[in-house]
Amino acid sequence: MTTRSTTNPVRGEVWQLRFDPVKGAEMGKTRPAVVVNPQSIGRLPLRIVVPITEWRAKYSAVPWLVLLKRRNRNGLSKDSAADCFQVKSVSVERFVAKLGELRASELEEISAAVGLCVGC
Repeated sequence: MTTRSTTNPVRGEVWQLRFDPVKGAEMGKTRPAVVVNPQSIGRLPLRIVVPITEWRAKYSAVPWLVLLKRRNRNGLSKDSAADCFQVKSVSVERFVAKLGELRASELEEISAAVGLCVGC
């Protein structure tokens, strides 16, 4: 029997996701991630996401780690980093709860960093 999710995450939203199980150096556990794909892309119940991790000062020299300041609107509990090298497609069944939304400028910066990672 196939289960269908009624969750409909959209571009720019920050969600809590269950990334386990993982392999190797993939990000794991339940953590925030931002949805980056436009709604017009894809027909399967999948979303392209960028996982979010705790910000560290040394990340400012790493172009694929995008600083996300803690704001009420984005739902992050601390300053964080979108790790654009860990971009992935995931089932909507991994989405736990919506935390908030990013600013358009933050989403543009994340999109540019993903592009850098894939050679655009």
